[in-house]
Amino acid sequence: MARITVEDCLSQIGNENRFALIHLGVARVKQHRKGQPFLAKGKNKETVMTLREIAAGQVTFDNIKSLGQPPQVETEETEAEASAPETAS
Repeated sequence: MARITVEDCLSQIGNENRFALIHLGVARVKQHRKGQPFLAKGKNKETVMTLREIAAGQVTFDNIKSLGQPPQVETEETEAEASAPETAS
C-alpha cells in the first residue's frame, strides 16, 4: 500500500490547518477505541488507519459524529411506540 501523508489528508478535508486535522483524527481514534470498525482496509496501527480513512474521504468534519453513533434499526415495535399516543397515568 502507498504511504499516507499529512498533505493527502489536508487536501481531502479542504483545510490547510494541521490543528484541525489533529482534532478530526483524535475524534476518530476515540471512536475506534469505543468499538467502531475501521472504514479503510489495512493492517496498520489505529493512528495510521485513521489517517487512511481521512485521506480516502470516508471521515470528514461533516460525518464524524454520525460515524460514532450506532446504526438506527427501525423495527415494528419502535415504529408502533413512536406513533402511539401517550396516556397519562
